[in-house]
Amino acid sequence: MTHFSQLAQFGLFDARVPRYTSYPTAPHFSADVGESDFQQWVRAIKPGSEISLYMHVPFCRRLCWFCACRTQGTSSDAPVRAYANSLLAEIEMLRAILPKGVTLSRLHWGGGTPTLMPAAMMEDVGQAIFSLAPLAKGGEFSVEIDPNEIDAARLRALTGLGMNRASIGVQDFDPEVQAAIARTQPFYLTRQVADMIRDAGVSALNVDILFGLPHQTELRMAESVMQLISLNPSRVALYGYAHVPWMSRRQQMIPSADLPTAQERLRLFELSSDLLTGAGYAAVGIDHFALPDDGMARAARTGQLRRNFQGYTDDTAEVLIGIGASSISRFPGGYAQNASRTADYTSAIQNNHFAAHRGHRFSPEDHVRGAMIEQLMCEFRIDRARIAARLGYTPAVLDDLLQSCFTAFKSVLVLDDEGLKLPKAAMPLARLIARSLDAYDIAKAQHSAAI
Repeated sequence: MTHFSQLAQFGLFDARVPRYTSYPTAPHFSADVGESDFQQWVRAIKPGSEISLYMHVPFCRRLCWFCACRTQGTSSDAPVRAYANSLLAEIEMLRAILPKGVTLSRLHWGGGTPTLMPAAMMEDVGQAIFSLAPLAKGGEFSVEIDPNEIDAARLRALTGLGMNRASIGVQDFDPEVQAAIARTQPFYLTRQVADMIRDAGVSALNVDILFGLPHQTELRMAESVMQLISLNPSRVALYGYAHVPWMSRRQQMIPSADLPTAQERLRLFELSSDLLTGAGYAAVGIDHFALPDDGMARAARTGQLRRNFQGYTDDTAEVLIGIGASSISRFPGGYAQNASRTADYTSAIQNNHFAAHRGHRFSPEDHVRGAMIEQLMCEFRIDRARIAARLGYTPAVLDDLLQSCFTAFKSVLVLDDEGLKLPKAAMPLARLIARSLDAYDIAKAQHSAAI
């Protein structure tokens, strides 16, 4: 049986499954969780502990057709300025309930395009955040940078605030592919911005690239990946393009007939993976790559790798607070998500209310299944003793779930006294195997393709 036919046997090329950046996944959040839960969970943070903070900026100067993020276009700074005022107000509200002495192990600005904010606005927001909770020793402050929306003044503002990791979205360097997704970003511009970032003293650089885009071929993909490698990024995220036009109306501009087939998508991924590992990058999880001395590669080697809404992370903080429209907070007790519509978020903040309007409270079973799924997605194995110790259970609690999972994928999984292991050849099945551990009805949401 060939590699592809074995994967096809399990429905890899037809299935639609969650990416499992959380458990349960966001479609299962409900209005049962709201502002009071968010406040209770924030107040319960241990004083003096390290947490993470994510800030969402939903605005873009242009709306790329491939994107399914919560974004909106703007040609002026007026709505961005109003939004920044809401962020400042939300930060002040947090100040009143956040326990003393808390520091930030990670701060990430995402979007949207956070770098469309003028330099002075960045400084105001950044200073407010760091007055709320300073960056911990060894902490990281990362920002998503659009090469079309950055200049010397904005970069100085970010480095002056302490940005020590930058992230650039590439998607693809081929002009025809870029035209098909309405994302014009030539290689020379990307290299110019990468050099600017390094000249400003920021050596840690993340780059995102997509496979499965319209008109991508193996030759075009190889050329784009080799150009990306020449930028010498610290980390590479090799994401599969999620074509979900029923969720993101702008994706209706991309004809399905122009997309690679599922089998072609897998070939594009494997080609790119081979090029990256051949260039010295360590494979991390299902879709990330990192230089051996990068923190993410070290986390993967030492069993410290984690999964969150941005994908993989080496951050081990138990709490992540999200500020801004649609952002999601994670606490030991559950998830809380802010209102997704910018107008609803702004209205809540202006009326002195936190914008949390949906979420999920963890059950004991959620903790068990979530830990198993996370370890499978991070390490391609499930270590029953390690997970049980982490949760304070006896290893036998996991045995029925392990057996059930093994039975469903018996021909590819290895089950022994330590737990389950997924061989390298079967790693593309990780999300499908994770689905077998998911107690929630995924049919209620239309997810992206499994590959």
